[in-house]
Amino acid sequence: MQLKPNCKYALVVPTSMGVRITPVNAQPVHTGGPFTLQATSAETNVASVAASLGLPVKVLTTFVAGSPVARFIKDNLRSRNMDCEGAEVAQDGPWGVRHQFNIADSGYGSRGPRVWNDRAGEVGRTLSVKDFDLERIFGAEGVQVVHLSGLIGALSPETGTFCLELARAAKRHGTKIAFDLNHRASFWKGREAELSAIFTEIASVADILVGNEEDFQLCLGIEGPEAGGKGIAAKIDGFKGMIENVRKAFPNAQVYATTLREVVDANHHLWGALMASGGDWFIVEPRDITVLDRIGGGDGFVGGLLYAILKGWEPQKWVQFGWACGALATTLLTDYAQPADEEQVWSIWKGNARVQR
Repeated sequence: MQLKPNCKYALVVPTSMGVRITPVNAQPVHTGGPFTLQATSAETNVASVAASLGLPVKVLTTFVAGSPVARFIKDNLRSRNMDCEGAEVAQDGPWGVRHQFNIADSGYGSRGPRVWNDRAGEVGRTLSVKDFDLERIFGAEGVQVVHLSGLIGALSPETGTFCLELARAAKRHGTKIAFDLNHRASFWKGREAELSAIFTEIASVADILVGNEEDFQLCLGIEGPEAGGKGIAAKIDGFKGMIENVRKAFPNAQVYATTLREVVDANHHLWGALMASGGDWFIVEPRDITVLDRIGGGDGFVGGLLYAILKGWEPQKWVQFGWACGALATTLLTDYAQPADEEQVWSIWKGNARVQR
């Protein structure tokens, strides 16, 4: 994939930042006890791979002015090697805007994870194109890839317009567009026609399209995979057929990808991936992985995929590195992968968990 040269940023992501609280020792939320706190968003989860491995990354977001939570988020992004830019919005009293809270039970064994999103008054819903100089960002500074997420596209009418304008600006300036559909039924309720039009336009100009079977069906109206045999591996041909349908409907893209997951229990998954590029298929058959916390595995896959593309590797390595970054994310208490180096990721791909001294 030919990327725009001489850019200040390898990757730019628009996002709504929040915090995640998780009980320690894999306990349920309702039983109480100590919790850990982390800054989070699906889009910065994706960007974390490239930022950790030294590529220049920028986050476009919005903050609550004077909020200690906003300060915590800004400090966290800096610690993860990400630049950030965004408007400061007045809280407007205790009943005004705030950063979202993601309240997560990681699950354990036979008890599956549970996630409760508390997004009332979320400041990220005010994200607006008027708060950013897109000609400066995409023209003067330059961006190789912009990663757009359906979570942000569907967050509010303002954020849907924002994502559309980002895609249009990226297209004008030769920036590649990655679009992870990320369908959420609660976001789409009563807005199906509006959001279908937005998602279809973005998908039509995207260079990299990522989604699972529900994403492609519910966001873009693509027929889902045909039923296969028992187990996720037996359904790969059905997923290939779905991707072929996506490719026919949205031929502009150069990469189409989806993850494959079968849950044995909360700590044992079969994890695979499927990618089409340039008329070729690249498949990672589902493999056993041990899971500490599954949240963020899909974001890790997209992050690894984009990093490999940005590095100019051959396509087979794109899906392999993405698979391994997704597997890495599930071994961490945070919901994002922070690889120490490329070697650590490739060791996961090779199944080498031996001690390194």
